[in-house]
Amino acid sequence: MADVHSRAGERYANADIRAYVDQLHAGHDLPLQRAFEAPEREGMPAIQVGPSEGKLLGMLIALTGARRVVEVGTLAGYSAVRMARALPRDGRLWTIELDPKHAAVARTRLAEAGVADQAEVLQGAALEVLTRLAPEGPFDAVFIDADKGNYDRYGRWAREHLRPGGLLLGDNAYFFGRLLEDTPEAGAMRRFHEEAAQAFDTVCIPTPDGLLLGIKR
Repeated sequence: MADVHSRAGERYANADIRAYVDQLHAGHDLPLQRAFEAPEREGMPAIQVGPSEGKLLGMLIALTGARRVVEVGTLAGYSAVRMARALPRDGRLWTIELDPKHAAVARTRLAEAGVADQAEVLQGAALEVLTRLAPEGPFDAVFIDADKGNYDRYGRWAREHLRPGGLLLGDNAYFFGRLLEDTPEAGAMRRFHEEAAQAFDTVCIPTPDGLLLGIKR
């Protein structure tokens, strides 16, 4: 039955329907649109979350009252803008990006969106930056959208540094349809899922490539 539901969802949610609901429920103002278009405009990979996924991230941050949020994988800053806008006035987002060019683009987009005072782009290798960032915790939410081969290690950091009741979010949880393959990256992604299920109350939301959502026990 689950396979039938999945196929039906793919058949009904065609590109026109997705565009309609994105526009209606997750539309962009100018700064969001410029952040969303920045990867293509700046010669970066266009691998940011979609409009509805971005809106969902912000809503989850707002619903949980998160004040201290970490993002692993900034790209051009689209998801960072979505989450930073959802923070209360005393909230703070730290977002980590390996590529210095991407980090610079993201800082520009955050400034244009009016959230540069609440969102800091930290440039460097994520595992090293997370080690330095740990004293700022405990954190209320961690969103992971970076190199898939380290998802298990990012998940362990989140488990250690999130407060009880804190939110774990992991994009590309289906690993582009390769989650069950016998490769090191797929194995890391499965460990991310399995270890999260042990420490968090979890669900995998069926976005186009899956979004793992966990609440720390």
